[in-house]
Amino acid sequence: MKLYYGWVVVVAGALMGCVAIGAVFSLAVFLQPMADATQWSRTGVSSAMTIVFLVMGFASFGWGALTDRFGPMPVVLAGGVLLGLGLLLASRATSLIEFQLIYGIIVGAAAGAVFVPTFATITGWFEKHRSLAVSLVSAGMGVAPMTVSPFASWLITHYDWRTAQLMIAILAWAVLVPTAFLVRRAPAEPDARQRVVAAAGMPMGAADPDMTAGQALSSPQSWVLALTYFCCCATHSGPIFHTVSYALACGLPMMAAVTIYSVEGLAGLGGRILFGLAGDRFGAKRVLVTGLFAQALGAGAYFFVRQLGEFYAVAAVFGLIYGGIMPLYAVIAREYFPTRIMGTVIGASTIFSSLGMALGPAVGGWIYDTTGGYGWLYIASAGIGFGAMAIALLFPPYPSDRPVAQPA
Repeated sequence: MKLYYGWVVVVAGALMGCVAIGAVFSLAVFLQPMADATQWSRTGVSSAMTIVFLVMGFASFGWGALTDRFGPMPVVLAGGVLLGLGLLLASRATSLIEFQLIYGIIVGAAAGAVFVPTFATITGWFEKHRSLAVSLVSAGMGVAPMTVSPFASWLITHYDWRTAQLMIAILAWAVLVPTAFLVRRAPAEPDARQRVVAAAGMPMGAADPDMTAGQALSSPQSWVLALTYFCCCATHSGPIFHTVSYALACGLPMMAAVTIYSVEGLAGLGGRILFGLAGDRFGAKRVLVTGLFAQALGAGAYFFVRQLGEFYAVAAVFGLIYGGIMPLYAVIAREYFPTRIMGTVIGASTIFSSLGMALGPAVGGWIYDTTGGYGWLYIASAGIGFGAMAIALLFPPYPSDRPVAQPA
């Protein structure tokens, strides 16, 4: 039986996502060795990640538009080359500000060239198993903390941080550049099929195929998508980033605190598959609303935990949920908008999600510094989470759900 090429694109996207996200977030592994070797402050080094989030969001919009115009292959290829270059230059930085700008801007922009184009491309390859396919690509990104991060940790124990980061750059080039040639646009345009279906007086699976990017971005469904995405990421970014610090504040040892973060990540892998299957079975919109409600409860549950077993239980549930709902946004976008502008639409929504991700760590730190604890962080996260669910309920019906006038 001939292999459907869409699954090749899924595997390629998952592999690229794993290496790209793993390389970017390996900064957490380099944090202490860099601070010790350079005498740069941890706050200063960590702030490079804040710049990454912001730049990645805005760059994703540009990369998405380029994907719509030229196809995904040249975009992800450029992203792979740029990511390796950014890591190489960052490993040679001689001052903190130089490192922050190189890592934050170049590496952040490069990461955006992998995330949005692959998601946008996958939505065009699949109709029946779209939620599962997108979730599998996302699962590849979720594997990064369990693959690239341990490799970075091994490197840092055998080499200085500059050599280790250089080797991560070489790894990025070795994997991303050849794999990029496998990421191709779907040959059969669903939009063309929709024109035929619409001409027959039957419901279409997505919006007007002639819709422009400007019309899409100004539509109510686009704004609901963006605001839900922002609040969703603002809900889980603080709890994710401050999990280890909160566990330490509760008196747990460092190694135990780190394992809580690992449990979250491992549960997120299962959540991506589970929610992907559920999205195909029950509809992505319905599963997203349910997941947002559960995510709000999970964020609030951290307020009550103090012991290691309690942390593990909440981390497993919370990780399962936030890992599972994230890929659904691309699936929902595809139901509303035609394939040819999908990169632009997903890129625009990613700006809002990145702002939400950047908000949590900073606000959580401010809450701790102001109140001496993390209690209000989890209360606020739960409140924002319920707000995300309320906004998601405002999604209009899919075009395929609306009655269509029959031809005379």
